[in-house]
Amino acid sequence: MTTLNPRQFLLDLYGSAVDAVSAEKCLPAYLPEPPKNGRTLVIGAGKGAAAMARAVERHWKGDISGLVVTRYEHGVDCERIEVIEAAHPVPDEAGRAAAGRMMEMVQGLSENDLVLCLISGGGSSLLALPAPGITLEQKQALNKALLKSGAAISEMNCVRKHLSAIKGGRLALACAPARVVTLLISDVPGDDPGIIASGPTLPDPTTCADALAVLRKYGIAIPDSIREHLESGAGETPKPGDPRFARNSHHVIAIAQDALEAAAAHAHAVGITPYILSDGIEGESRDVAIVHAAMARQVATRGQPFQRPCVIISGGETTVTVRGSGRGGRNAEFLLSLAVALDGHPGIHAVACDTDGIDGSEDNAGALYGPDSLERGLTQKLRAKTLLENNDGYGYFSALNDLVVSGPTRTNVNDFRAVLIL
Repeated sequence: MTTLNPRQFLLDLYGSAVDAVSAEKCLPAYLPEPPKNGRTLVIGAGKGAAAMARAVERHWKGDISGLVVTRYEHGVDCERIEVIEAAHPVPDEAGRAAAGRMMEMVQGLSENDLVLCLISGGGSSLLALPAPGITLEQKQALNKALLKSGAAISEMNCVRKHLSAIKGGRLALACAPARVVTLLISDVPGDDPGIIASGPTLPDPTTCADALAVLRKYGIAIPDSIREHLESGAGETPKPGDPRFARNSHHVIAIAQDALEAAAAHAHAVGITPYILSDGIEGESRDVAIVHAAMARQVATRGQPFQRPCVIISGGETTVTVRGSGRGGRNAEFLLSLAVALDGHPGIHAVACDTDGIDGSEDNAGALYGPDSLERGLTQKLRAKTLLENNDGYGYFSALNDLVVSGPTRTNVNDFRAVLIL
């Protein structure tokens, strides 16, 4: 394997992973038959919503109209489905207005009509319609606190559902009596469709009490209006078994495992044995990195549990508890912690990127690591441990010119990590 370029190999793995979960590849096979006597309305939200809408337009047999909302710079040209861009990960007025228009659009449908709902990661922020008595500004502040807290995505979305007028199944109820078919690209570990984008068309088993428990767990202060909304039960969501969901259906059309398997196939094709560790890893990014580093060292020095050359591949959604003032998403944080843990161990290279092309709220997808990363950092007077304490993975890898900048991919199955041991 002396001819292998580790950096290019890792970038190719990431590219293969993203391509495998693109809307154009995954969506057409799941399109339902058009209604015989009714209209078809397309709605949706998420980082992949515009690309999903375009795939629907290209493959739909019949008339369609509708509206989807996606993140700024994630839009694509559609002819019959309107695309609106809004803010992520903190909602803005554009997202609130789009959610309001969507709720108005689904009013007055008949039982002969079909609503095709296109959902992908990011929809929680993009469909920002606060419940009565709660302001957008309050939801923005709460979103920021949740993002900094280290809460898991399932916990954050539990809170969001109970403070919304559209999430947690409420959008589906607004479509009644029309039939709702939801197509989802999963960005959550475990691929629970009710968690993806806070499940706007799926019944919700969580409760207001669960939401309050999350806020207490992370010590997040909330205004009286939110506390009263949750304690009174006014924010309760429709539950599984509710007959109003009986005619609806959903399909998860792309998951992290699909991306990992595509990357594994590419590795096989060039003679590197891949091992998929998990598609659902959660926890603090820096802690997950320490485990990956320990495994890579064991392979490199003991030939256990795998023989080198090999590549260890994993996915999921890690979190970062923000304590510093640096820049960087969870993938840059993972790699910086990996660099500290490996301490320049020879023959180990890695990539960590978000499959949506945006690591946190930065302009990079992630970054690359090599056995010379720490040494190159020191030549620029950069101490990896210090920058890690400041949550500044972006700053570190930017200085090394090792950021991966793909631009928006318009899909999202969350983290992609690959550790190559030669």
